[in-house]
Amino acid sequence: MKNKMTDLHNHLFEQLERLNDDDLTDDQLQKEIQRTKAMTMIASNMINNTNIALETAKFATEYCQNQNDIPEILRINSK
Repeated sequence: MKNKMTDLHNHLFEQLERLNDDDLTDDQLQKEIQRTKAMTMIASNMINNTNIALETAKFATEYCQNQNDIPEILRINSK
């Protein structure tokens, strides 16, 4: 996988810095606010997906003898 959660973290901080730019015009600020809303929605979905993967890994560690015991849709592949 190319992107990591640390990349998401960095992108969100970069966006925060853009929002904090005192040199933005009102129009530019509005565009950054819209971009922030879109990024926030996507980031929330990514974080939720990561939490599901974490919960699946916890479940697998505690209750499953092998990957075949886990429904295919929840399997974690390290490829």
